[in-house]
Amino acid sequence: MPKLVFLPHETLCPEGAVIEVEPGVSVCDAALSHGIEIEHACEKSCACTTCHVYVREGAASLEAAEEDEEDLLDKAWGLEPDSRLSCQAIVADEDLVIEIPKYTINQVSEHH
Repeated sequence: MPKLVFLPHETLCPEGAVIEVEPGVSVCDAALSHGIEIEHACEKSCACTTCHVYVREGAASLEAAEEDEEDLLDKAWGLEPDSRLSCQAIVADEDLVIEIPKYTINQVSEHH
């Protein structure tokens, strides 16, 4: 099973985390199921940028971002070449190293 390494994030996972997941799950769902509360204001429907992450290693194993995701990423805070929406990034067979940005453009943060 692939491992997802979440780098430390000040509030969401201060110690960082390493989790194992089955291929076919989104990075967002994997994080949420392991207690890493990535924001997902649109309920993972690819309609916002609150679940934006950086895939620091292993990005080549992910399916390419579709046009809707690319259009939304253009609006994300801190966009980088390895940016993805975690609700759209589906884990394949390789390990990933994920960094959660410090900020989102979400006006209201809610617990889901």
